[in-house]
Amino acid sequence: MKDYKSASHSVWDCKYHLVWITKYRYPVLVGDVGERTRELLREIARSQEMTIYAGAINRDHVHMLISIPPHLSVSKAVQYLKGKSSHRLLSEFPGVRKRYWGQHLWGRGYWVASSGNVTDEVWKKYIEDQKPEMPDDNFKVV
Repeated sequence: MKDYKSASHSVWDCKYHLVWITKYRYPVLVGDVGERTRELLREIARSQEMTIYAGAINRDHVHMLISIPPHLSVSKAVQYLKGKSSHRLLSEFPGVRKRYWGQHLWGRGYWVASSGNVTDEVWKKYIEDQKPEMPDDNFKVV
């Protein structure tokens, strides 16, 4: 993929596969909560000059193939994505706020791999093939 991005003094193509879970792996990312999560993640990514190439939101975890600019560390990018989405989801959905009364929607960690080890097409195929054991209302982030 020749999706190079540039700034005044740099050209880059930094893509990462990110995965994180809901706290205690509670299956709360369904229906309206899942759709709102998708919207929020897209909005937050755009605000920080990140580009989402593929993604899947399952009941209890999120997969993303995302481009992060080099001036932003992966940990800072994940902090933005998880922190801002958690705050908004907890304020907008009383049922989620009741489940996570301690103000923490996401589990503490995350998993990351650069897409240089595997081609982008392999990551996209892997993410698209992520299916829960039971149907999850065909919810995809593209």
